[in-house]
Amino acid sequence: METLETNGYSDAQRDDDAGAAFVLESKGNWRHAGFHLTTAIVGPTILTLPYAFRGMGWSLGLFSLTVTAAVTFYSYYLMSKVLDHCEKAGRRHIRFRELAADVLGSGWMFYFVICVQTAVNTGVSIGCILLAGECLEIMYSSLYPHGPLKLYQFIAMVTVVMILLSQLPSFHSLRYISLASLLLSLGYSSLVVIACIRAGYSRNAPPKDYSLEPKKSIRMFDAFASISILASLLGNGILPEIQATVAPPATGKMVKGLVMCYCVVFVTFYSTAISGYWAFGNKASSNILKTLMPDEGPSLAPTWQLGLAVIFVLLQLFAIGLVYSQVAYEIMEKKSADVKQGVFSKRNLVPRLLLRTVYMVCCAFFAAMLPFFGDINGVVGAIGFIPLDFILPMLLYHMTHNPPKTSLTFWLNASIVVVFTGTGILGAFSSVRKLVLDAKKFKLFSSDVVD
Repeated sequence: METLETNGYSDAQRDDDAGAAFVLESKGNWRHAGFHLTTAIVGPTILTLPYAFRGMGWSLGLFSLTVTAAVTFYSYYLMSKVLDHCEKAGRRHIRFRELAADVLGSGWMFYFVICVQTAVNTGVSIGCILLAGECLEIMYSSLYPHGPLKLYQFIAMVTVVMILLSQLPSFHSLRYISLASLLLSLGYSSLVVIACIRAGYSRNAPPKDYSLEPKKSIRMFDAFASISILASLLGNGILPEIQATVAPPATGKMVKGLVMCYCVVFVTFYSTAISGYWAFGNKASSNILKTLMPDEGPSLAPTWQLGLAVIFVLLQLFAIGLVYSQVAYEIMEKKSADVKQGVFSKRNLVPRLLLRTVYMVCCAFFAAMLPFFGDINGVVGAIGFIPLDFILPMLLYHMTHNPPKTSLTFWLNASIVVVFTGTGILGAFSSVRKLVLDAKKFKLFSSDVVD
């Protein structure tokens, strides 16, 4: 059983911890942290934003997106303040689970965080492999409409690339991949926005209809499911691990990285959500690229433009899968590697190659087996991202900074905890409901991804 390092990390302790020394090595600056944060938050899932608006309409959609973005920025800001506070006290934490156990003084919190964080990160890795395989399938089917290759074969191709990239030894070694990811997100979001504006003025576009479900109960379920999507899109659950990559002292550096990240969030999230929902209204599918390339009728945007967007999405999925795999890698490395030998020594290289390959193969197997993983991820997001990104940071801040009960900070944080606890419960219920309703469409190892 893993012991709890609830006193943070001294240099001597880090020297004996291969997960810390090899995977979470602290060599980066605030820009590198910003690149990693942007990769963790701004991904192809932003293409679901018009679909999320479909369940809320214009007013509630824009309001919910703004509130969720503001709350997550505030939450991550508080988390960085907690990490800075612990570092100044001589207890630099590099793992979310150890931070939570230390500050809240509870051993069970260590295991709660590691279970939720592992479920979320593994879910994201599976989803990235599935979506990347789907991107390859889309490009293949556009060239060979009746070709023999199936989705699971494209997933296998993606997995081979992921296995090769996963051998990069540390989180810090991904910094330029994360920079490329940031540029790719700006690239495909711009292409999609231009395509949606063009489609909105096209005579072939479906009639614009922004009406909501007439039945109040269904409208409520749709709204909470959409809010859960927004929470998942803006969640990351690995901020302490990202801050761990920053060279000490890390104080103040994460705030600069957050500002960089949320500048990209503002540009990509709002432009994609507004243009996609404006163009298609409640006809927007869970991936706006599919709406732009309908199964019946002509494409609503130039093929080269959509093809380039798909390529950008595919390339960024590799970066996202790698970033979210780092927590699993540092857990494995902590147990399997010998820090006294070099990171590229045979003693450490062979276990790393085998364990990371097995991890990626397992993720690929579930991606091929469960091509309806989007519905499952909705549940995982509601019960995973909301506790890690909306609730725990507030509790940790209260425990370390003890704001007066009469202060605005105290009541703001308490309100966020209450509201998002309720939102998480209702969002999980709504996501489970959608999972049940879509169950009749599910087929293991299918080549058709459930929308």
